[in-house]
Amino acid sequence: MNRTDLAILFPGQGSQEPGMGRDVADAMPEAMDLWKKAERASGLPLREIYWDGGDEKAMADTRNLQPALTAVNLSLWLRLAGRVSPACTAGHSLGEYAAAAASGALSVDSTLELVALRGRLMSEADPGGKGAMAAVLKLSLADVEAVVAESAESTGQMIRIANYNTPGQLVLSGTRDAIADAAARVKDRKGRALVLPVSGAFHSPLMDEAARELAKAMRTATWSRPRFAVYCNVTGQAVTDGESLHEVMTRQMTSSVQWIGTVTNQWNAGVRRWVEAGPKGVLTKMVGPILAASNVPAAPEGGWTAEGAGSLEQADALTF
Repeated sequence: MNRTDLAILFPGQGSQEPGMGRDVADAMPEAMDLWKKAERASGLPLREIYWDGGDEKAMADTRNLQPALTAVNLSLWLRLAGRVSPACTAGHSLGEYAAAAASGALSVDSTLELVALRGRLMSEADPGGKGAMAAVLKLSLADVEAVVAESAESTGQMIRIANYNTPGQLVLSGTRDAIADAAARVKDRKGRALVLPVSGAFHSPLMDEAARELAKAMRTATWSRPRFAVYCNVTGQAVTDGESLHEVMTRQMTSSVQWIGTVTNQWNAGVRRWVEAGPKGVLTKMVGPILAASNVPAAPEGGWTAEGAGSLEQADALTF
């Protein structure tokens, strides 16, 4: 069924959980094949880590997480794809690769190879532990921008807003000293700063070397015209041709994630239903605060819905 009001969303790091994707893989040989391909691409025992291990540190390791979560996201999309053709798709950071694959712009094999490489490069990008990230809550965008400017001036070091998740949830990325300085300033303004358990300053210039290496591999992949629009992190705008998608995604690792703009632009384009193909439903929880900031009434009065399809049962329960 063609749905001109539907967007499919794919989550990124932070959405991992024990046992993720196992129910779909047990039910669908094609989904199990995705896990096997992800393991070959990465050289890692991903099913052992996520289905049998339960080690939180291992599951959060970006080297393991990126190919594993992409396998889950694409498994859930396989479960949905035979029933619906959406108007568009988007993925948050890592999830953008699943979005590109779902649209047909990238082959599944290329996608898994790229995210396996991306995970390794990001894991190795900051061996000295120079970078850090922190989520900022309960402050306005203007206040957070002021904090960033003050910390950059005070420390003389790199810091920026890396993720514009919702008007009330922004993520900072930069050097450890700058992030620590910013966290203190956030507290002074009565906000909350939560340092994130990541291995570097993602979505910042500190990822430049890793981004250049990934770009080399991205150039060898075939980028086709997507079957439906892909809204990209770098701009928050829809992309409808393979060459442009390649160009924009090449800049993703060092650019901010414009998630507020992504959802807002999808709304303006006529999207009224968001379905998240991935564990936990993190992105569906962001839709409401983003639309509220644009004065869109709360669902169902606003005529929109945001639903998670994070398991076999949830995916099969959706009606289109």
